[in-house]
Amino acid sequence: MSRQAEQRDTATVPKPSAPGAVRPDLEQVFRASYPRVVAVAAKVLGCQNEAEDVAQEVFLAFGRSSVPAGAAAGWLSVAAAHTALNHIRAGRRRADREEAAGVDGLVAPDVADTVVASEDRRRVRTALARLPRRQAVALVLRHSGLSYAEVAAALDLSLGSVGTTIRRAETALREELES
Repeated sequence: MSRQAEQRDTATVPKPSAPGAVRPDLEQVFRASYPRVVAVAAKVLGCQNEAEDVAQEVFLAFGRSSVPAGAAAGWLSVAAAHTALNHIRAGRRRADREEAAGVDGLVAPDVADTVVASEDRRRVRTALARLPRRQAVALVLRHSGLSYAEVAAALDLSLGSVGTTIRRAETALREELES
């Protein structure tokens, strides 16, 4: 990269000046990208409330980042998928700890989750969390409405490999669900 291009890239990357500083473009990026971030997280989690919590985490991380505004949409979509997958894994670990401690009956289930989540959705989310991260994220992004080009840009893949990655993810997901 030439020195001029490097300086130009550095000049367009907002850097918070001090701890706790807010990016000047945060509100604009938030307003433009919030619905998509929540949609991606909801696809993974199957719960709108949890998806909104994930969106908060993602935008807090974005606010502290030096991601260029032009790359924000892809970065935010990938971050939403990763964060949502982490929530699934954390929930599974918490449930394992609670079961081991014998407190299963003491924890009241969330009524909204009980109504929204069916056994099939739980199985799919659990199977999705067991897939290789790149495959899981590609599958979630594609089924969240992103085009092949957007998935390729978000995951830094060639456009030609997106279909292969998604097809392998679907095959792996099917195998996880059958086991």
